[in-house]
Amino acid sequence: MALTESAMLPLGTKAPDFLLKDTVSDQFRSLKDLASDTATVVMFICNHCPYVIHVNPELVRMAHEYQSKGVGFIAISSNDVARYPQDGPDKMKEFAISNGYTFPYLYDETQEVARAYDAVCTPDFYVFDGELKLVYRGRLDESRPREENPKPLTGSDLRGALNAVLAGQFVSEIQFPSMGCGIKWK
Repeated sequence: MALTESAMLPLGTKAPDFLLKDTVSDQFRSLKDLASDTATVVMFICNHCPYVIHVNPELVRMAHEYQSKGVGFIAISSNDVARYPQDGPDKMKEFAISNGYTFPYLYDETQEVARAYDAVCTPDFYVFDGELKLVYRGRLDESRPREENPKPLTGSDLRGALNAVLAGQFVSEIQFPSMGCGIKWK
């Protein structure tokens, strides 16, 4: 596993639209269907990455907390399932259910959506405001799996961005890239 940093899509970028299959409901969902008029979090994740597994408990906590405040959450997996079958749609559905996801877990089979978002690692987080303009991209927080001096899993960076959007405040442009496993390209 090579540690990869997110590419940091330019702030202000309009969220690229998509139509992807939700592995839990087996329905095709678009950004328009899922976006919130308050804020929308788009996360590129997968099942097998140790960085995603590490942050997963906080993702679930944050979704529970912020969905009740009107924030939409969308998870997308874009990995090549021919080489990484553990990231296939059936396994994604099992993963979402076993982890208590309250948000859709979409499968980007063509990898076009990951490319449109300039996503390069898992996890990779994006926050779009009510007009679907990018206000945050980067890490969940500064915690990492298997560190010698571990930082607590708090979601502080992503929480800070969401709290600012919800309060109608400016989101600081001081943002740090996410780090994790590189997306497994075809």
